[in-house]
Amino acid sequence: MISLPKSTVVQAIVKAVPRGNPASVGLPTITSVSKVTVEQPPLRISSFSLSQLIPRNSIAVSSSIAGSSQVRYAHTDLKVPDFSEYRRDQVKRPDVKSADSGPERKLTSYLVVGAGAVTCVYGAKAIVRALVSNLGFSADALAISKVEIKLSDIPEGRNVTITWRGKPLFVKHRTDEEIANEASVDLSQLRDPQLDTERVQNPKFLILVGVCTHLGCVPIADAGDFAGGYFCPCHGSHYDGSGRIRKGPAPLNLEVPKYEFIDDTTVVVG
Repeated sequence: MISLPKSTVVQAIVKAVPRGNPASVGLPTITSVSKVTVEQPPLRISSFSLSQLIPRNSIAVSSSIAGSSQVRYAHTDLKVPDFSEYRRDQVKRPDVKSADSGPERKLTSYLVVGAGAVTCVYGAKAIVRALVSNLGFSADALAISKVEIKLSDIPEGRNVTITWRGKPLFVKHRTDEEIANEASVDLSQLRDPQLDTERVQNPKFLILVGVCTHLGCVPIADAGDFAGGYFCPCHGSHYDGSGRIRKGPAPLNLEVPKYEFIDDTTVVVG
C-alpha cells in the first residue's frame, strides 16, 4: 500500500459527512488588492502652461553608438504640401522625361522674357526722351534762337533794340564819322584791347548783346562819356561806339553774337 501525503486541498475534497452532505470545505484566504489609479498629466493649452515645457537649462546631448544622438521637440507627422496645381502639365507624369518637353517650356519662358524686355525698352525710351526734352530748349526758345533783321529799316546813326534769346540785342547803323573815330582808338588805352574791325563784319552795322559784363544790367544806347557809346546806369560802366569798355567796373567788352549776312541788307543772328 502506498501512502501519499495529504494536503489541505485533498483533505477538503475527500472529507465527507454521513447522509451525503458535504462538509464545509476550507479554502485559502484571498487577500483583496487595492485599485491603483494612474493620474493623467494636465492638458497644457495656455501660454503659461506651455512655457513650463521649455527647457530652463542648456541641453546636454550625449552621443554614442548605442545611444540617442538627438532630441526632438517638434512633431514628425508634418505633411508635405502638394504643388501639383502650380506645376506644368508636361512634368507631372513620372514616366516621361522632363527633357522631352524642354523646348515647349523654354518657348513660354522666352516669350515672357521677350515681352518684358520690349516693354522695358519702350519705357526706358519714354523716360530718356522726357529727360532730354526737359534739359533742352523750350519751343519758345527754339523759335527765337535765330532772328532775321532787315538792316534797311534802321536809319543811319540810330540804334535799334531787339529781343533775342531773352536778351536785348543792340543793332546800330553807324555813320562814317563814328567808324573813323573808333578805328583811331589807341589799344593801349583799352582794358580789354580789341580792334574795331575784329568786332564788326560790316563797318556800317554794329551788333552787340545789350548786357553789361559787370553784373548783367542793360546799358543805355547813345549815352555816357563817349560819343555814340553805351552807359550802364547800375554801376557806371562806359562803353565806346564799338562796345569796348572804357570806364567803370565792367571787366570786358560787350559781347558780339554770331551772325551772318544773307545779303547787303539782311542779317541772321544766331
